[in-house]
Amino acid sequence: MTETVLLIGGGGREHAIARALADSEGDLYACAGNRNPGIAAIATEFKTLETTNPKAVVEFAESVDATLAVIGPEAPLQAGVADELEAAGVYAFGPKEEDARIETDKAFQRRFMQEHDIPGCPDFETFDDMEAACDFIDEYDGDLAIKPAGLTGGKGVKVIGDQVTAAEGEEYIRESDYDRLVLEERLIGEEFTIQAFVANGAFRTAPAVQDHKRAYEGDEGPNTGGMGSYSDATAALPFMTEGDYDAAVSIIEATVDALGDYRGILYGQFMLTAEGPRVIEFNARFGDPEAMNTLPVLETDFLDVLTAARDGESLPELEFADQATVCKYAVPAGYPTDPEAGAKVQIDAESADDALLYYASVDDRDDGIYTTTSRSFALVGVADSISDAEELAEDALAVAGEEGLHIRHDIGTAELVQQRIDHVDELRGE
Repeated sequence: MTETVLLIGGGGREHAIARALADSEGDLYACAGNRNPGIAAIATEFKTLETTNPKAVVEFAESVDATLAVIGPEAPLQAGVADELEAAGVYAFGPKEEDARIETDKAFQRRFMQEHDIPGCPDFETFDDMEAACDFIDEYDGDLAIKPAGLTGGKGVKVIGDQVTAAEGEEYIRESDYDRLVLEERLIGEEFTIQAFVANGAFRTAPAVQDHKRAYEGDEGPNTGGMGSYSDATAALPFMTEGDYDAAVSIIEATVDALGDYRGILYGQFMLTAEGPRVIEFNARFGDPEAMNTLPVLETDFLDVLTAARDGESLPELEFADQATVCKYAVPAGYPTDPEAGAKVQIDAESADDALLYYASVDDRDDGIYTTTSRSFALVGVADSISDAEELAEDALAVAGEEGLHIRHDIGTAELVQQRIDHVDELRGE
């Protein structure tokens, strides 16, 4: 049977998913609130619709006789799109609304970890009284991470002792309109992500990736949705040991066991501390940009993963090329605090040369592609080493130009990677 796959979402992550499915034996359709020109060029049909409206998604799925669906972003998961697709007889690779709470409700996430004795959970308290949260900060002996319980697009967390002072953190809480917060111990170390493909009680993991949330070089500035990321030619990153990777995978295993009938991607974001990996958070979908590191080196047919998940079969063992990747996002000038839309994008897949171009949030007009107020496009180098992959990404960025754009050029550079190695060595007293 020829599969008809519906891809839900229109960002860089979804462009990577579309490209991973492009050579499979099946038909690809896509829908999103924005028209992604990269996905539209691959898909048989691209429909613009509100992806948090389950009825609209189901109607489109039924109109194209979809046999499978892949849900990219977190918002449709929270809206119950997977539940409604299943009710309509379409298997969705993505968790149902209740299971997606592992991401969409950080208070639930921490309580879930605590109740199921999942290792790596930091000390935490949850609050629905903002003044009580401020009192807790005053009384706490140490630094805290302030986390809104709901979705914030990766931009809501403030870390006392890093991004803000205790007084600034309290001001942030009082000025926000959040109704629930998680306050948890600040974790010191190096962040990394492992993405797991989960279905039928089993999981398969991808190589570790390090994302860069801060807007400016040297890890300065406000948090963003992610300015870029890199992976190595091995499962672990240069600042990690194989034991560190395995310890993080054991945390994922405990979480998958506790979740039970979970399906889709489980993204574990970890902090490698002096004591080993601790959990920063879980997400219920591919990361963006991390999908653009993982999927280009996935040699197993992604469609085979989807059909095995749907058919109740054991997931295939995943094969990844022994190559490193470096992803760098181009974002509108002023992003994320005061982004300036309307710059013309001066690059396409052909001019990217030896790098991979992934479109994200862009405005596809008759006379060209223009930036919006969100991340615009990413360029990914794939090579035998991180340094070679970084060079490919940089060469493509030079073609793209920087007029009206902002780019973190330090991602994947030898200097920044060495800083990560030195930081972990220092934490371990080496």
